[in-house]
Amino acid sequence: MENSPNLKKLILKDNRKRNLELFWLCVPALLVLLIFNYLPMGGIVLAFKNFKPLKGVFGSDWVGFKNFEFFISSLQFWKVTRNTLLYNAMFIVLTPMLAVSFAILLSEMNKGTYVKIYQTIFFLPYFLSWVIVSIMLYAFLKTENGFINTILISAGMDPVKWYIRADLWPYIIVFMGLWKSVGYNTVIYYAGLMGIDPALYEAASIDGASRFQRIFRITIPMLTPIIVILMILGVGKIFFADFGLFYTLPMQNGLLLPTTDVINYYTYRILIEVHDIGMGSAIGLFQSVLGLILVLTSTWLAKKIGSGNNSVL
Repeated sequence: MENSPNLKKLILKDNRKRNLELFWLCVPALLVLLIFNYLPMGGIVLAFKNFKPLKGVFGSDWVGFKNFEFFISSLQFWKVTRNTLLYNAMFIVLTPMLAVSFAILLSEMNKGTYVKIYQTIFFLPYFLSWVIVSIMLYAFLKTENGFINTILISAGMDPVKWYIRADLWPYIIVFMGLWKSVGYNTVIYYAGLMGIDPALYEAASIDGASRFQRIFRITIPMLTPIIVILMILGVGKIFFADFGLFYTLPMQNGLLLPTTDVINYYTYRILIEVHDIGMGSAIGLFQSVLGLILVLTSTWLAKKIGSGNNSVL
């Protein structure tokens, strides 16, 4: 017992020696994180200044929270915040539902060749840039000679002017966002399915469980941790819209802004059209703080729900 402190010191010293190589392997990644993620955070000060390029960062006038007050009190605030939250809420809810469904369908297929083909088909849209996707979409939706309007005209119906109908674009945005992202999430959930012990399904089959019972009693509960983690990440980014999606697909059409304008695109217009760097920095900081609060809150709720379920089990 008297030698226990010395023994602990020896163990700690031995652990340091054994983990020294791992530490040096982490140094490059830590330096990249420091240089590109933490050092630029000094620019947060611009959110509290009326930045003038000729005066510089330190010479510009300090305005406190006026940039935040101007943004929050503006008419655009409620519109862009509503659009951002509603679109991301749809993606957070619908993406796991569709991705898990496709992953289960892939797992139920017996032949590996077909599984690889379908995996490739699902995953391919993820690698397409939004610029290419917007061109493809324009080929479908353009008023003259568009694929959809050609079908409507051949059926004796009037063509739809898609790029002036703001009421239709929430459906288009959600559909295209899901089309591009569901395949990526499907592969993630499919990899999670491959880690489930087959003995669980065999035992359930012996007990007389049907295919749907095995899915709802084994597959989905086993995928719940992955679903929760991805949803927490999604909740943390609920105030951050995909800029490429909302910038390229509507083609910067002002007539569509009532339903396609989001915080990220609004920030871009503030910087490019108004050249107000202080306002843009304030909006970015506003997004980051709210995102941090939501991540911490959702993580806390997930832990509470998980501990509650464990106590019940």
